[in-house]
Amino acid sequence: MAKISAVNRNNHRAALAKRDKEKRTALKNIIKDRSLSVEDRFEATLKLAQMPRNRSATRVRLRCKLTGRPRANYRKFELCRIALRDLASAGQIPGMVKSSW
Repeated sequence: MAKISAVNRNNHRAALAKRDKEKRTALKNIIKDRSLSVEDRFEATLKLAQMPRNRSATRVRLRCKLTGRPRANYRKFELCRIALRDLASAGQIPGMVKSSW
């Protein structure tokens, strides 16, 4: 099990990133728009740089929903490899069977 504080911190970052997603994308679109003046694009760059880092979606870590483990996660199941193997062996994941050859 991961530390509860690490999981809570990651959940807080995800909430902040979701909340400010529109503002960040608007600033990024202004920065990418070549038809605007250089001053406007530079001002948007400064505004984006002044935003808190924890509000960026790249700061959110993919963690296991059961254990909170930060490594070896499968995006499709939102589980780490250990939890996925335990659930698959127990028959808890529909359609997943243990392979044998």
